[in-house]
Amino acid sequence: MAHYRNNCPSPITIVDTLKQAHHLHKSWGKKLKQNITATQHAMRTFGVLKICKQCDEKEGGSCCGQGIELKYNAVLLLINLILGVSFPKKNYSPNSCFFLGKKGCVLIARHVLCVNYLCSQIKRKLTTDELIQLQNIAGEELYTAFKLHEAIKNFIGYNHEP
Repeated sequence: MAHYRNNCPSPITIVDTLKQAHHLHKSWGKKLKQNITATQHAMRTFGVLKICKQCDEKEGGSCCGQGIELKYNAVLLLINLILGVSFPKKNYSPNSCFFLGKKGCVLIARHVLCVNYLCSQIKRKLTTDELIQLQNIAGEELYTAFKLHEAIKNFIGYNHEP
């Protein structure tokens, strides 16, 4: 059965709507997951995750400090819920970001500060080419997440930023 959407002169069937939904999922949902996976892979490959873990365990420091979670708004957290993230009930460490768990960040889609920040130790240990490659890969993740975030925000009329 055809129905009309937004006073559109041509009928839209559920089959058409499903095709649109699959197209959007393929172009945005899968792209976001692929870009996030690519960033995580690059960070692992270049040793960034190892450096962060050593810093946290041996030096007691973490760039994932208390208060970083306040940068997150409801739309970015909604994207994480859609991606299947379960939020913690309480802080793993009282001096750390609320989303920092035993094995690192529990979020899949992260704030630009969390994706883009590279401390001086990381900058010293990675080559210039590795830094450029990592920043380019992370940039793709951030661009995709931003576009999706803004589309959802506009769709639902969300205008509350932290």
